[in-house]
Amino acid sequence: MTRPVFGIFATIALIVALAAPAAAQESVRVRGAIERVEGDLYVIKTRAGAEVKVKLPDNVMVVALTKASLADIKQGSYVGVAGTQPDGSQKALEVHIFPEAMRGTGDGHRGWDLQPSSTMTNGAVEQTAASSDGQTLTLKYKDGEKKILVGTDTPIVTYAPGDKSELKAGAPIFISAATKLPDGTLTTPRVNVGRGVAPPM
Repeated sequence: MTRPVFGIFATIALIVALAAPAAAQESVRVRGAIERVEGDLYVIKTRAGAEVKVKLPDNVMVVALTKASLADIKQGSYVGVAGTQPDGSQKALEVHIFPEAMRGTGDGHRGWDLQPSSTMTNGAVEQTAASSDGQTLTLKYKDGEKKILVGTDTPIVTYAPGDKSELKAGAPIFISAATKLPDGTLTTPRVNVGRGVAPPM
């Protein structure tokens, strides 16, 4: 990995690491697609059908999400898994594979708002085991470990440096921590944009 790319991901890791304190300031997650661009305002149609306006700084960090597969998840990989446990066992809703420079980002197991009662688990893959439904991952993190079943149809993505030019009408996006401004618009230092795939988070 070249130094500039490493630096980009190191900065991403820092931003994500600061997400917990930001949550105390009522940060907002945005999932949807860019409907139109009005100057420095990006009008987003959310998955729920609402319309929100996001004001982006000139130096906004754009991170592209690209499609990956179960074969890309190796022992030792650092991943984040949104999951649910309908029968007591963890089943993956989506998986994102972190680049090495982001190892340790968001380490742990916590609640997540992808759907009711969903969770997010970030950790290192200690063990993988094939099953008839896909693959079972044992994720190790600082406070423990979880076994999570990743089905063959589970969306899996990885990260790549993105560009602001990718933020155009129709582009699927995910914003993990936007802040509400006094005029009701949102602002964020980072946007995840799907490159050939919708961000599943």
